[in-house]
Amino acid sequence: MFPDIRLRRLRKGKIRDLVRETTLSVDDLVQPIFVNENIDSPVEISSMPGVYSFPLSGVAKEAKEIAALGIPAVILFGVPAHKDAEGSSSCGENDVVQEAVRRIKAELGDELVVITDICMCEYTDHGHCGIVDFEKEEVLNDPTLEVLGKIAVSHANAGADMVAPSGMMDGMVGAIRQALDFNGFENVPIMSYAAKFHSSFYGPFREAAESGYSFGDRSSYQMDPANSNEAIRETSLDIAEGADIVMVKPALPYLDIIYRVKTEFGMPTAAYNVSGEYAMLKAAGAKGWLDEKKTMYESLLSIKRAGADIIITYFAKDVARMLK
Repeated sequence: MFPDIRLRRLRKGKIRDLVRETTLSVDDLVQPIFVNENIDSPVEISSMPGVYSFPLSGVAKEAKEIAALGIPAVILFGVPAHKDAEGSSSCGENDVVQEAVRRIKAELGDELVVITDICMCEYTDHGHCGIVDFEKEEVLNDPTLEVLGKIAVSHANAGADMVAPSGMMDGMVGAIRQALDFNGFENVPIMSYAAKFHSSFYGPFREAAESGYSFGDRSSYQMDPANSNEAIRETSLDIAEGADIVMVKPALPYLDIIYRVKTEFGMPTAAYNVSGEYAMLKAAGAKGWLDEKKTMYESLLSIKRAGADIIITYFAKDVARMLK
């Protein structure tokens, strides 16, 4: 006890560095990329300053810049030229994400891990994450699974290193694993959005992905923010169905969930530092209310400290430059 024990002894200069428990590395980061078939040059997303949507013609250049910063992976989100109720532009050989994967791989090969988001919301004209019964205004779980399997196979066939289902359909990981294995892609891993909450922090993403919904909301398939034990159940089911990596989304409001998932399962664990989390710090930084760089670093460090092995963040490029 004090005065014999003085914890401040370990907080001076390089001693502080020696006893640091958590470190943030560029190797922890994944940079999202929005690829939009409807544009000819990069377009800044108004609610996410510094983040751009890219045309197919510019996606390889962006990926090359990311790789040059030492960031090991990207995750792709596509915005197609055509949307319909079935999301038919999601799983064709020449659709937007499939073509983006091929262009990045042609430029960088194995230098960059290419992850693809597997969902339907960017491809449907109603903005929901699956096939819809319009009479009941209900997203149909089981018919959606077949489509998700087709999307995953098309991405793997284009050269994706990993697929990441985000639609929160029951059984989605098992359906995708079965589809991949049946088509010879048994070595393509699945990073499942295992605990994805019905969050208000997704707003800027919907602008970027043009994925706002035409009726209702997504609370019938995304998780209640009040529930912690349910997140554990969801994660355990995804692991049983074949998930190789599990994810919690969002990150900062759900640090307790990240900690529980990592502690209880010991699985490779990802966390998505989502668009609203990014936008808040950017806005406060622009107003001079917060130091943007310091709060960015502290926020991502807290996600790592909670147990995340992988952090998907729109700050990845900024952090990589800071850590150099």
